[in-house]
Amino acid sequence: MTRTTPTPGDTASSSPEALEERLAEIRRNVTGLREEIAATFLGHSNALDLLLQTLFAGGHALLEGAPGLGKTTLVKAAARSLDLDFQRIQFTPDLMPADILGARILEETPGGGHSFRFEKGPLFTQVVLADEINRATPRTQSALLEAMGERQITIYGESFHLAEPFFVIGTQNPIEMEGTYPLPEAQLDRFLCRIDLENPSQSDLERILSHTTGSQAAEIHATLCRDDVLAIRALVREIPASNEVITRVARLIRATDPRNPDAPERVRRLLRCGASPRGGQAVLLLAKARALIAGRPFVSDEDLDAVVRPALRHRLVLGYEAEATGLHPDELVDEAWEAARE
Repeated sequence: MTRTTPTPGDTASSSPEALEERLAEIRRNVTGLREEIAATFLGHSNALDLLLQTLFAGGHALLEGAPGLGKTTLVKAAARSLDLDFQRIQFTPDLMPADILGARILEETPGGGHSFRFEKGPLFTQVVLADEINRATPRTQSALLEAMGERQITIYGESFHLAEPFFVIGTQNPIEMEGTYPLPEAQLDRFLCRIDLENPSQSDLERILSHTTGSQAAEIHATLCRDDVLAIRALVREIPASNEVITRVARLIRATDPRNPDAPERVRRLLRCGASPRGGQAVLLLAKARALIAGRPFVSDEDLDAVVRPALRHRLVLGYEAEATGLHPDELVDEAWEAARE
């Protein structure tokens, strides 16, 4: 595989012409990656874009949708097209931390003695599909939390660093709550974005039925390798955001705080807790990744408009009235964003 993605730090010292060429190259590479995934994952183009933006922003994604909408198909296709190590973990109530972290195994040595050998668990990989993550107990969920936040695993007092890129995609079914353990706010906040999968349109459904009931499945080829992903991640951090953009994002986060007297009336009345500074970081990183993928060396209003909902919808803690009426967090995100732009 030919690696043509620019190395970290190139944007800082490049001429405008060289920078434009590098951005165009990234756009071509990511377009090829997107086409490989889209050959298997049909429809939901926005969900695919958000997943790639999350990957290149260096975060983790939470996929939420009813069964049968293609959550697992999307993640498996992305892993194959990225030429990265992949593990799928089916979360169940009896899953223990050692089942995902690893365990020490007592074995006999050649001299007749005994010693412990550490057997690594499935988290020692690069792309992790945490399927139905809310079915595991809080104890197992917390074991995953350290890996997501610290990029390391600690077991028996010994820490093991995870190889980069380390990308966790959790899935959960929002309509079946029996036998589940809802993720606590602290763990939800570790996901850079929440991607909601809706039912496909009529035309997308026809394509899905046509392509998935035939005799031949689409073959996926790896288009980006580990070094490519790490280089793009480094370049995302170098995409500048103007002072005006940063101020607007800060105002957005403040506008989700129900204790802020300047927040919209419904935010103050219907929310128990708003987004933290980590939510603002998520908005900016996703916007930068979106700009880079589009071949632009700056963050635009269009980028912000596209990412505020997935970056913040899972960070808002609804009050009793909002939950009782079935209010979707996106409505309050939109009101806060509108107030931040005034």
